[in-house]
Amino acid sequence: MADIKVITRNRKAQHDYSLERTFNAGLVLQGSEIKSIRSNNVNLKDGFVQERNGELWLIGVHISPYEQGSLFGHSDPVRPRKLLLHKKEIAQIISGSRERGYTIIPTMLFLERGKAKIEIALAKGKKVFDKRDAIAKRDSDREIRRAMKEQFR
Repeated sequence: MADIKVITRNRKAQHDYSLERTFNAGLVLQGSEIKSIRSNNVNLKDGFVQERNGELWLIGVHISPYEQGSLFGHSDPVRPRKLLLHKKEIAQIISGSRERGYTIIPTMLFLERGKAKIEIALAKGKKVFDKRDAIAKRDSDREIRRAMKEQFR
């Protein structure tokens, strides 16, 4: 795991969803998309994964065009991108996403040994009161840690 360089994380994902299971997938890229990824010009915020004909596709992820790219660079920054996974993983993800309330979202984009990979999660949307409970728990944990730190000084 030491060969991993995190490019971007979807921080909103943990707030809006309860993440059940994560998978690492490869990406099929075009032209200068890998150069844009290496220069951190990626936004995962509006992304999701969709099943088409037994394959998984990454939809809504914005990879900006590479500024020094030539005529052969990529033109559409939000085009659908195919995900590369094993057949068993695809079957698990598709069967999980067909359950009521589950969706597949990208949580992290990283480079592993020079290859762009994306971490996707099978997630269930949180209700407003769940989000409030999570915020209250986080704040109370922070207060407890602060009090413990003061006590041991």
